[in-house]
Amino acid sequence: MRLLVLGGTQFLSHAVAADAVRRGHEVVCANRGQSGRVPPGVTQVRWDRSEPAPDALAEAGPFDAVVDIARQPSHVRHALDAVSDAHWVYVSSISVYADDADPSGPGSGALKTPIAEDVDLATDPEAYGGLKVTCEQLVLDAASSAAVVRPGLIVGPGDPTGRFSYWARRSVATGEVLGPGDPGDLVDVIDVRDLATWLVDLADRRTPGTFDAIGPAVPFADLLRDALPDADVVWVDQEFLSGQGVQPWAGPDSIPLWLPRPEYDGMLAHDAAPAVAAGLVLRPIKDTASDTRAWLESDPAARIDGITTEREAELLAAWKDR
Repeated sequence: MRLLVLGGTQFLSHAVAADAVRRGHEVVCANRGQSGRVPPGVTQVRWDRSEPAPDALAEAGPFDAVVDIARQPSHVRHALDAVSDAHWVYVSSISVYADDADPSGPGSGALKTPIAEDVDLATDPEAYGGLKVTCEQLVLDAASSAAVVRPGLIVGPGDPTGRFSYWARRSVATGEVLGPGDPGDLVDVIDVRDLATWLVDLADRRTPGTFDAIGPAVPFADLLRDALPDADVVWVDQEFLSGQGVQPWAGPDSIPLWLPRPEYDGMLAHDAAPAVAAGLVLRPIKDTASDTRAWLESDPAARIDGITTEREAELLAAWKDR
């Protein structure tokens, strides 16, 4: 297979390109070449996707399949103008769903209102889901065949968000660790390497369809038991955490993976079974945690989001003294 990866220098797209090369596919990565590096064995084409595709892209083809993770509709339009006859694997997001409390997936979950024109996500991050809805539709309308893949939280070595890295860092902990919210709240994550392998499979097999790309939804207590086997998790309810100024999900004073309930009951509780039936293979969370921890130890610049251990100790003390 001759595969075009739009990107290839960062996290997921880099993992896709690397996986495809390892399996003997011919891989071309198209990107601006301004951040990160493509994997060894890849042909690189320089392309600022705010502009139409350069002649060099056509010269590097033809392509059997395309993997794209773009957020901006103009980027997808330009790519489809250049390569619409290949099989597309478009990586969207579960953020396309309109109701975060509803775990319904493709075909039944209502989608957000499409946003047809590009938006600066640095100033309007709430536009992300609507932009992805438009990008999905562009691909489905124009590509000769397509798979639309909607991941949840992508984690693992190289994670630029630092969210799961918080728990990977704590995975060596013994003694008390703060567990946020209700231990029965459902959560799911997907290892970037498992997702990348499956995306290459979808491209190679020309698999069509729309899928939620997630790990199995499990109680938060089960995930932390697997990720932190030697810790004593002390569960602290969300009202107390909110009252202490702790933020959910992401940020310097946040506890990652924690989301307010019931308004986010569905966001981390989608059904992984259709994706698994379509070939997605998932590794144990304990392996993702240990591999992420090894990466953190090898890269001092790796990002770790969330509260400090000092702040965690303060919260646990306040919880006990309430």
